[in-house]
Amino acid sequence: MNSNLVSPVGILGFGVEGQSTLRYLIREGVKDIVVMDKNPISLPTIPNGVKVSTFEGDKYLDGLKDCVTVVRSAGVYPMTPELFSVQMNGGIVTSQIQLFLEQTKSKKTVGVTGTLGKGSTVSMISHILNAVGISNEIGGNFGVPALDLLENETKDRISILELSSFQLMTLSQSPNVGVVLRVSTEHLDWHKTVEEYRDAKANLVRWQKRTDTCVYFADAEPSAKIASESPASTKYAVSVEGSSLTIDGETLFLGDCKVRGIYQLENMAAATLACKALGVKVAEAFEALKSYETLPFRMEFKGEKKGIEFYNDSYATRPDATIAATGSMKRPFALILGGSEKNADFTELSEILAKDRPNLKRIALIGATAQRMLADLKKAGVEGAGIKTAIFPTLEEAFADCLSIGEGGSIIMSPACASFGLFKNYKVRGQVFDKLVADL
Repeated sequence: MNSNLVSPVGILGFGVEGQSTLRYLIREGVKDIVVMDKNPISLPTIPNGVKVSTFEGDKYLDGLKDCVTVVRSAGVYPMTPELFSVQMNGGIVTSQIQLFLEQTKSKKTVGVTGTLGKGSTVSMISHILNAVGISNEIGGNFGVPALDLLENETKDRISILELSSFQLMTLSQSPNVGVVLRVSTEHLDWHKTVEEYRDAKANLVRWQKRTDTCVYFADAEPSAKIASESPASTKYAVSVEGSSLTIDGETLFLGDCKVRGIYQLENMAAATLACKALGVKVAEAFEALKSYETLPFRMEFKGEKKGIEFYNDSYATRPDATIAATGSMKRPFALILGGSEKNADFTELSEILAKDRPNLKRIALIGATAQRMLADLKKAGVEGAGIKTAIFPTLEEAFADCLSIGEGGSIIMSPACASFGLFKNYKVRGQVFDKLVADL
């Protein structure tokens, strides 16, 4: 049994990750468990001899007084008086990722963080490793919860973790290969400051050893600054020019790949350098990437109907994701924009859409952010640029308006916002867009 798990062990937050933690604790032989969540708790069948007590609703944090160890789920903000009180009284507050890194038998661990492209980069790394016959599994924020990876772990395996700032915030151990993608501002509805957000990201590489590897973006100041905190002696800087990628004398052309969008070359470069750190030849990585297919709802090409190309980028829940996606559009295009409010700054996005996207002809706005976005777009000069802009109550009506782009044009849904309010999540929003295209 893990010696750090002094009972009673509390699980704070009982979503997908918390439920995975419960399974892990039971596997580890913990007999006294406290489950806490603001929402109603539904427990699975508990084995004989294991006591699980639950605290839910407004007083769910009362359960902390019964705990010696607390496993915090990623979405639970760690800097609270209640969690400080646990630690002041000699208790241990830990997390899924911390436990995983302490317990893993994997040959190597790879961690990927950044504001954009984490899921794509993680899946590209896995795709390359699969192509060259190296056993690997994906977990963390993408794939399965990290502690599920421990269940059938083998020593010849590589574990690839997609890690959000929430998961990294209190980490005191780093993976062998740390990939720091572009980092902007995000989740300021959760983090108190931009500095706190970036400081959390830095834990990905802050605790690395000299024998480890850090992959980063030299031309992106926050990524480079985070990389400077890594003690790793091997550091690879990602650089991409034009529509091809050259590493160690090998070249990969975007035109030879199945993915669309020039920004994907950056993810490919990061994935290739991570695999290079794991002993894969660059030529083998490039060959593998030619057959890589994009993840659902990430600049996903949905085909051409009535002479119009359709792109589903529902996963673009941040302004910089939409900046990247619209920058790779070749034909005249209409853009579906907007969603739920996360207090993001739309100034830069508005300026770029108004001044640097000459083939952008229409913007259809939806969701809670529509009015604020419209004001920013007007201020940036969309009307003077001849871009028609209007607000619609539903995605269906926005889609119908965009069809007037006509033959030879493209429609892209790249909302720059989360989907809550109109949709349960970005996947449901993406599925609705897919159906609208299918029904044409």
